[in-house]
Amino acid sequence: QVQLVESGGGLVQAGGSLRLSCEASGRIFRINRMGWYRQAPGKQRELVAVITGGGNTNYGESMKGRFTISRDNAKNTVYLQMNSLKPEDTAVYLCDADLTYYFLGVLRTDDYWGQGTQVTVSS
Repeated sequence: QVQLVESGGGLVQAGGSLRLSCEASGRIFRINRMGWYRQAPGKQRELVAVITGGGNTNYGESMKGRFTISRDNAKNTVYLQMNSLKPEDTAVYLCDADLTYYFLGVLRTDDYWGQGTQVTVSS
Protein backbone atom coordinates (compact mmCIF):
# COMPACT_ATOMS: atom_id res chain seq x y z
CA GLN A 1 0.00 0.00 0.00
CA VAL A 2 2.35 2.69 1.28
CA GLN A 3 6.06 2.55 1.87
CA LEU A 4 8.56 4.98 3.33
CA VAL A 5 12.12 4.59 2.11
CA GLU A 6 14.88 6.46 3.90
CA SER A 7 18.38 7.18 2.67
CA GLY A 8 21.38 9.33 3.46
CA GLY A 9 22.59 8.07 6.81
CA GLY A 10 26.20 7.24 7.51
CA LEU A 11 29.32 8.08 9.45
CA VAL A 12 30.51 11.67 9.75
CA GLN A 13 32.94 13.56 11.92
CA ALA A 14 31.76 16.08 14.47
CA GLY A 15 31.03 19.39 12.80
CA GLY A 16 30.14 17.72 9.54
CA SER A 17 26.88 17.51 7.63
CA LEU A 18 24.51 14.88 6.33
CA ARG A 19 21.30 15.02 4.34
CA LEU A 20 18.59 12.46 4.91
CA SER A 21 15.79 11.72 2.47
CA CYS A 22 12.50 9.92 2.94
CA GLU A 23 10.28 9.08 0.00
CA ALA A 24 6.71 7.93 0.37
CA SER A 25 5.36 5.67 -2.35
CA GLY A 26 1.99 4.10 -3.04
CA ARG A 27 -1.46 5.37 -3.92
CA ILE A 28 -1.06 8.53 -1.93
CA PHE A 29 -3.77 11.15 -2.01
CA ARG A 30 -2.26 13.61 0.43
CA ILE A 31 0.63 13.82 2.87
CA ASN A 32 -0.66 15.56 5.97
CA ARG A 33 2.53 15.59 7.98
CA MET A 34 5.97 14.12 7.47
CA GLY A 35 9.04 14.21 9.59
CA TRP A 36 11.88 12.62 11.45
CA TYR A 37 12.38 11.16 14.88
CA ARG A 38 15.48 9.57 16.31
CA GLN A 39 16.30 6.93 18.85
CA ALA A 40 19.66 6.34 20.47
CA PRO A 41 20.49 3.17 22.44
CA GLY A 42 18.95 3.32 25.90
CA LYS A 43 17.07 6.53 25.18
CA GLN A 44 13.51 7.39 24.32
CA ARG A 45 12.49 8.25 20.80
CA GLU A 46 12.56 12.00 20.31
CA LEU A 47 11.31 14.49 17.79
CA VAL A 48 13.86 15.77 15.30
CA ALA A 49 11.69 17.78 12.91
CA VAL A 50 8.30 17.66 11.23
CA ILE A 51 6.70 19.56 8.39
CA THR A 52 2.97 19.80 7.74
CA GLY A 53 1.14 19.84 4.46
CA GLY A 54 0.92 23.59 4.77
CA GLY A 55 4.66 23.89 5.22
CA ASN A 56 4.72 24.61 8.95
CA THR A 57 7.75 23.17 10.69
CA ASN A 58 8.57 22.12 14.21
CA TYR A 59 11.98 21.10 15.57
CA GLY A 60 13.31 19.36 18.61
CA GLU A 61 15.00 21.83 20.92
CA SER A 62 18.57 20.62 20.40
CA MET A 63 18.17 20.63 16.62
CA LYS A 64 17.08 24.23 16.21
CA GLY A 65 19.53 26.26 14.18
CA ARG A 66 21.42 23.18 12.98
CA PHE A 67 18.83 21.04 11.18
CA THR A 68 16.47 22.06 8.39
CA ILE A 69 13.51 20.06 7.16
CA SER A 70 12.04 20.57 3.72
CA ARG A 71 9.78 18.72 1.35
CA ASP A 72 9.22 18.16 -2.35
CA ASN A 73 5.50 17.61 -2.79
CA ALA A 74 5.84 16.41 -6.37
CA LYS A 75 8.17 13.63 -5.21
CA ASN A 76 6.40 12.87 -1.91
CA THR A 77 9.79 13.30 -0.32
CA VAL A 78 10.99 15.01 2.81
CA TYR A 79 14.59 16.01 3.41
CA LEU A 80 16.53 16.66 6.58
CA GLN A 81 19.66 18.74 6.23
CA MET A 82 21.82 18.25 9.32
CA ASN A 83 24.71 20.63 9.91
CA SER A 84 27.18 21.07 12.76
CA LEU A 85 26.64 17.48 13.81
CA LYS A 86 27.64 16.41 17.30
CA PRO A 87 28.42 12.98 18.73
CA GLU A 88 25.17 13.18 20.70
CA ASP A 89 23.29 13.26 17.39
CA THR A 90 24.26 9.63 16.90
CA ALA A 91 21.06 7.60 16.60
CA VAL A 92 18.77 5.74 14.27
CA TYR A 93 16.72 8.32 12.42
CA LEU A 94 13.21 7.25 11.55
CA CYS A 95 10.89 8.80 9.00
CA ASP A 96 7.26 9.22 9.99
CA ALA A 97 4.36 10.19 7.77
CA ASP A 98 0.70 10.84 8.42
CA LEU A 99 -0.92 10.44 5.05
CA THR A 100 -4.16 9.82 3.23
CA TYR A 101 -4.15 7.12 0.58
CA TYR A 102 -6.43 5.02 -1.58
CA PHE A 103 -7.20 1.53 -0.34
CA LEU A 104 -9.71 -0.59 -2.24
CA GLY A 105 -11.21 2.54 -3.71
CA VAL A 106 -11.65 4.25 -0.35
CA LEU A 107 -9.56 6.99 1.20
CA ARG A 108 -7.84 6.08 4.44
CA THR A 109 -5.58 8.05 6.76
CA ASP A 110 -2.84 6.31 8.69
CA ASP A 111 0.55 6.89 10.24
CA TYR A 112 3.52 5.11 8.71
CA TRP A 113 7.10 4.63 9.84
CA GLY A 114 10.20 3.89 7.82
CA GLN A 115 12.82 1.29 8.74
CA GLY A 116 15.28 3.87 9.98
CA THR A 117 18.72 4.96 8.90
CA GLN A 118 21.78 5.03 11.13
CA VAL A 119 23.60 8.30 11.71
CA THR A 120 26.92 8.07 13.54
CA VAL A 121 28.91 11.16 14.47
CA SER A 122 32.47 10.56 15.61
CA SER A 123 34.31 12.94 17.91
